[in-house]
Amino acid sequence: MKEMTPLEEIRHSAAHVLATAVLRLFPEAKLDIGPPTDSGFYYDFDLDHAFSGEDLEKIEAEMQKVIKENQRFERFESTREEAETLLREIGQDRYKLGRLADIPEGDPISFYRNGEFVDLCAGTHVNYSKKIKAFKLLSVAGAYHRGDEKNKQLQRIYGTAYPTKDELAKHLEQIEEAKKRD
Repeated sequence: MKEMTPLEEIRHSAAHVLATAVLRLFPEAKLDIGPPTDSGFYYDFDLDHAFSGEDLEKIEAEMQKVIKENQRFERFESTREEAETLLREIGQDRYKLGRLADIPEGDPISFYRNGEFVDLCAGTHVNYSKKIKAFKLLSVAGAYHRGDEKNKQLQRIYGTAYPTKDELAKHLEQIEEAKKRD
């Protein structure tokens, strides 16, 4: 497991909060992955409903609720068999069993739990959801499962997160400026 920077931890935790919010609003959604990126984070979803701009606003509002609940991010390890059973029980076996299979034999298999949400994940995360002070969902794009066009196209929700509202505002301003120059 590669150590994450504090900013990556905020962004990775925001991705989990995004998935928590999506499952609250769209319980039938199937999850793939939600890593931090250089400029933010994303999470890939398999859902028949196409996410709209209005949906992003609802999801953001739900994320704010999750953050206010100050959910603790708890790591726990399991055996491969326990992991398979858990993923089936929570209805997230479609993509997650493949991700589980990617974990080399002998490596620890870890999950993170925040509130009602559980995800197969190496981590790391902030301790509590309230540490996510400033985030914004930016867009939805199509993304093929595992980047292979032969696979199903999933919906990728992109977002960004910063330690402070000022840093987030500055970043969003830069995005707007760049759009004007395009």
